[in-house]
Amino acid sequence: METLLRDIRYGVRSLLKRPGFTAIAVITLALGIGANTAIFSIVNGVLLRPLPYVEAERLIVPWGTRVDMQARTNVSYPDLVDWQAQTKTLEYIAAYNSAGALLREGDTEAELISGAAVSADLFQLLKVAPVLGRPFTRTDDQPNAPRVIVLGYELWRRRFNSDPNIIGRQIRLGSSSASVLGVLPEGFRFPAQATKTEFLMPLAPTLGDRTQRRDSYSLRVVARLKPGVTAVTAVSEMRAIGTQLEQQYPDEGFRLGARFISLHEAVTWGSRTPLLVLLGAVGFVLLIACANVANLLLARAATRHKEMAIRAALGAGRRRVVRQLLTESLLLSLFGGVLGLLVAWWGLHFLLAESSLNIPRLQDVGLDTTVLAFTAVVSILTGVIFGLAPAVQASRADLQDSLKEGGRSTWDVVPNRVRALLVVVEVALSLVLLVGAGLLGKSFLLLSEVRPGFEPEHVLSTDLSLSRVKYPQPEQQQAGFAEIVRRAAAIPGAEVAAVIYPLPLGGDSNSGTFLIASRPAVRPEDKPTSSHRTISPDYFRALNIPLSRGRPFDEHDTQQAPPVLIVNETFARRYFAGTDALGQRIIIEGERGDNGVPPPREIVGIVGDVRHQSLDTESGPEYYVPYTQAPQAFMSLVVRSSADNPGSLATSIRQIIKQVDKDQYVAAIEPMTKLVAESVARRRFNMMLTGLFAGVALLLASVGIFGVLNYMVAQRTQEIGLRVALGAQMRDILRLVLGQGLRLILFGLVVGLAASFALTRVLAGLLFGVTPTDPITFVAVSSLLLVVALLACYIPARRATKVDPLVALRYE
Repeated sequence: METLLRDIRYGVRSLLKRPGFTAIAVITLALGIGANTAIFSIVNGVLLRPLPYVEAERLIVPWGTRVDMQARTNVSYPDLVDWQAQTKTLEYIAAYNSAGALLREGDTEAELISGAAVSADLFQLLKVAPVLGRPFTRTDDQPNAPRVIVLGYELWRRRFNSDPNIIGRQIRLGSSSASVLGVLPEGFRFPAQATKTEFLMPLAPTLGDRTQRRDSYSLRVVARLKPGVTAVTAVSEMRAIGTQLEQQYPDEGFRLGARFISLHEAVTWGSRTPLLVLLGAVGFVLLIACANVANLLLARAATRHKEMAIRAALGAGRRRVVRQLLTESLLLSLFGGVLGLLVAWWGLHFLLAESSLNIPRLQDVGLDTTVLAFTAVVSILTGVIFGLAPAVQASRADLQDSLKEGGRSTWDVVPNRVRALLVVVEVALSLVLLVGAGLLGKSFLLLSEVRPGFEPEHVLSTDLSLSRVKYPQPEQQQAGFAEIVRRAAAIPGAEVAAVIYPLPLGGDSNSGTFLIASRPAVRPEDKPTSSHRTISPDYFRALNIPLSRGRPFDEHDTQQAPPVLIVNETFARRYFAGTDALGQRIIIEGERGDNGVPPPREIVGIVGDVRHQSLDTESGPEYYVPYTQAPQAFMSLVVRSSADNPGSLATSIRQIIKQVDKDQYVAAIEPMTKLVAESVARRRFNMMLTGLFAGVALLLASVGIFGVLNYMVAQRTQEIGLRVALGAQMRDILRLVLGQGLRLILFGLVVGLAASFALTRVLAGLLFGVTPTDPITFVAVSSLLLVVALLACYIPARRATKVDPLVALRYE
């Protein structure tokens, strides 16, 4: 221990004697360690940390599959009831939907709170109990049961001042009231990806007639495996149940769960690959930083070879010298780790402030003990990685050569080879990062050029949910929205207004099966499917969606008029290839006519395709129905403005909504361009962060090349002076030095290209319109790196041309 303390004290003094070297090394390491710590803290919080539930590893998500869709889907309430009754492998099964409610309490302005509607078994499934009151039971979870609610802890504390007598109190939600049954534990969230859970309410009372409809696939499901039961066993049982249900209800074309996934996997779906790619990128940055610092240490060791020789002459063994030098390396890495924590804290603050990323569980991210331990381990490993080679080389110093006053030591030869190898590694790693950043950048540029099928410029939107107490009948809901649309269109500066649900790029979707009236019945698995949206007559004008053929909806398309719909071009091509879609009739399954039979709807128009889900998802078959024939309580209002600043209409829009219904809650009124930008926010984030890391890698590699060549020029001063004395011209010296650097660069490029071809394939799922081996990107990035690296070589080469032969020949 005394020897270690002596080494530490000596190492600190040695580093303080060369503050410039120490500062450069520590800052270089801090960038690498800090970036790794920041990204690892996100990976840890999102991917590695268990979900905050008891025995979370037993929680799974069973997906239903529609045979006609050949894909995973939500489930219906009747199927859920059957699963609960028949399963022997699942301890509990619960269903849920996200929910919102308008809290009106006291004199405070109404507040939209977010939570979930869940089946009663959820509390037992998650093994959670309220801190006050009780959970709701199956008696509370009935279609016509009195309205009850369990409050979230934060909402209880913020809006009700942690009132211990809250249980049994009636609170106003929208135009009705609900009785408070309990208060959730502090920090509880469900679903796990939710940023907050302000309430839970029973599911069945929110479903209406969907509790009886086996064709309404609207519920998400979570289950808990019984102790000792594996997911494979549960899948086999549930497939058997699904087969039985398929035989019992052949017209539905439904079977259960071809696959179960863990709840953790379901929560982090879509985030794993991008985060691991970023973690790999910062790992490369750290390796490049290590190579740079190793080169610095090798150069520094060359100036200390006499010191090492004297130590050896005084009896210090090789192990003793290596230990001393490794101690100095570890001190550098630990200093870099401490500064890296500050870099990580700043980086996390920046990343978490980017609210449009939509990465699940970001609220669980922080610099906790796991992250601090990771930083400590990375710092120590970093010190060993970059310090080992210089320490071993320094310990091999030849005693006689090192103690000579002049001349070049034979010790210099091997370190030069190591430095050259490190440059090759830096160039190769930098190229891999630059290629990845180039592919993501090109992908993002191509995606940015994609038109969504509508014109979002100068359009404002907001969500509106009419109270079912004030507007209980469909006709009243239709009239309420019609008045809002009429007044919004009359606002000065407004060109046209309309309502739609679901809003393009808003995150929601509706889909279902239908039949073509003129064709014979088909098997359930062969039924055609399509997305669908409900709109008002001027919707296509509001978003400038082109009408290819036929007519738009108008004021004559009422409940009493013949049912109609409009389809997109993909719908017409797919289901009416070789024939005219106009005038065709389709029967939408799930609709109910006056006699309980779905009425056939006539196709009266064909419009252009719209990318409703995301810009990188091709438009599928889609149809639109007039809201006058299919009224509903929730719609989104869109208003096209002729003003240069469409946001100036927001106040007027809010006012006219309040004029129609003073109790109507108005959500944020935002431009549609924001929705388009948010739809590519994660791709933009991946591109920018990878580009940043690639830029840092390029800078570090350039500095590394410059440092190595600069040192080699200093070593060969006598040789260069002799060459000049013998008649070598400036171009000869430039060719000598640049050629030495170019050989290292080209070798690094070859290695980097091979690694890039192998590694960029993991980016396939993150790219749009470009392949992982896009030749243009590879050539462009390689050329960029070559040019920058040659510039880094040119400075030492110019220095070499300025060597005075008289001074050089007198050197040492």
